[in-house]
Amino acid sequence: MAHMVKCVKLGYELPGLDYQPYPGELGKRVYENVSQEAWEMWMQQSVILINHYGLSLADPQAQDFLKQQMEEFFFGDQAAMPEGWTPVGAGGKGSPMAAPRK
Repeated sequence: MAHMVKCVKLGYELPGLDYQPYPGELGKRVYENVSQEAWEMWMQQSVILINHYGLSLADPQAQDFLKQQMEEFFFGDQAAMPEGWTPVGAGGKGSPMAAPRK
């Protein structure tokens, strides 16, 4: 059974991740504060960033860029979803495709 988290991105108590998805302190913060649904939103956002900027994941600079973007996506000033937004299955019209575009 997945652990529950008060998702920092979506603002609801939702199932969390099964494991820490990233090493170090940032990975720990994500594991403790990000829901599976929000993580899936980040995965979609990261693909957009990789394709838009033509990033190579073997490049340490690209890795650093994605790490910074992930931290901003979950914990930055504009990280929260718009007021009134609810995740799919929480009784509202939210959508996992509602990730903010940068």
